[in-house]
Amino acid sequence: MTYCVGMLLNKGLVFMSDTRTNAGIDNISTFKKMFTWSVPGERVITIMTAGNLATTQALVSTLDERSKAPDQRKPSLLEAPSMFQVATIVGETLREIIKNQKDEGQQASSTFNATIIIGGQINGSEPRLFMVYPEGNFIESSEDTPFFQVGETKYGKPILLRAYNPDMSFEEATKLLLVSFDSTIKANLSVDLPLDLQCYEKNSFELKYQTRITKDNPYYQSVSSGWGNALKAAFDELEDFNF
Repeated sequence: MTYCVGMLLNKGLVFMSDTRTNAGIDNISTFKKMFTWSVPGERVITIMTAGNLATTQALVSTLDERSKAPDQRKPSLLEAPSMFQVATIVGETLREIIKNQKDEGQQASSTFNATIIIGGQINGSEPRLFMVYPEGNFIESSEDTPFFQVGETKYGKPILLRAYNPDMSFEEATKLLLVSFDSTIKANLSVDLPLDLQCYEKNSFELKYQTRITKDNPYYQSVSSGWGNALKAAFDELEDFNF
């Protein structure tokens, strides 16, 4: 399993993903799930992947190869004129890979499906955020749905719904996402650190803020323990139920 969140703010875009993959409790590994393509001053495109590891790795490798060796028959992320076209390219490529794996790949007990979050900005348009489904179709974020989650979403969603604000700074958004991820990690062993974090500032067309957060990160530890203590204190302040 995995957990990834892409968030649209007035200031730009924030992405966070865990790095755990598993094919059973005795087969756990660490793999990067966040990937970026950029042309300084012109575009920045980030995707996060959830689902079958073979499928997601094939998708990223295919997109990367096409960006390095453009083929008019297979458009590149670095040539797409808009983020809508980027989402279309990713969707079509994902659908093609899943179809090929189902038709020709080795048989497995799990499906070859994957779900993708795409975010970024191309010069001349606003930052945009999409979620691509295994079938290749996709949806775009809006004021009503300003963030997307993929993977193990249910444990970390309540805090996002309660505390998200489009006017947040990157620092505030990072704190919110760390609480969301910490809640998920506490509840599900299939999600774990390290966490990859990336913030894209609107109209900058470059990546200024990206880091990996490990278990021994002092800020993560303070958020984890502080949030637990704050929840306990809030619970104790609530009036007891009367029969």
